[in-house]
Amino acid sequence: MSLYIVSTPIGNLGDITVRASKILADCDLILAEDTRTSKKLLDHLGIGTPMTAYHDFNKEKVTPSLVSSLKDGKEIALITDARTPGVADPAFYLVRASIANGIDVVPVPGACAGLAALVASGLPTDRFTFENFLPNKSTQRRKLFESLVNEPRTMIFYETPHRIVKTLEDIGAVLGGVRVVIARELTKIHEEFLRGTAEELLAHFNDHPPRGEMVILFNTRIRA
Repeated sequence: MSLYIVSTPIGNLGDITVRASKILADCDLILAEDTRTSKKLLDHLGIGTPMTAYHDFNKEKVTPSLVSSLKDGKEIALITDARTPGVADPAFYLVRASIANGIDVVPVPGACAGLAALVASGLPTDRFTFENFLPNKSTQRRKLFESLVNEPRTMIFYETPHRIVKTLEDIGAVLGGVRVVIARELTKIHEEFLRGTAEELLAHFNDHPPRGEMVILFNTRIRA
């Protein structure tokens, strides 16, 4: 009885690992954040394993039955729409319940946008912190950035295209000329890295409307 936490590609389907493909093909059930999205990957791989939804809105209801199936000897794989499960998503809920019931939890490493952006950012990689998505409100973002003025580690955030301009304005207002890196559409056709001050990146987006999911990184000790 094992729960496999299986990483899936964040854009390029070629990034699926051989091990991940085999586990998805051999397990008894696949749990997916969005079964419609995940079906495209499984169809690409020629995998017909039964699949059911597991997400924030049903996790409390279905977790007990999933734990029961695992205790009965079923092999279950959990995936997200794209990336490594368990990073700011409901996978943690099932992982915790499985561990509490003596079930083996097996990580199957693979793509992660935050780490992909970090290693190509040019910022220090020896110490870093992932903070998921920034707060929605500018006042909250600025308060967060103020708390990072003396932070020695490289900071990693996810950001959406409709909010990136406001976020850059807040970074510029609080952190001034810190060097910012934006990684956009990682592993996809239009993958792009943008580097510069918040002011310089704002000028870029004035001419090129922001599109695609983004990772934003900075280290307050590195000035542009």
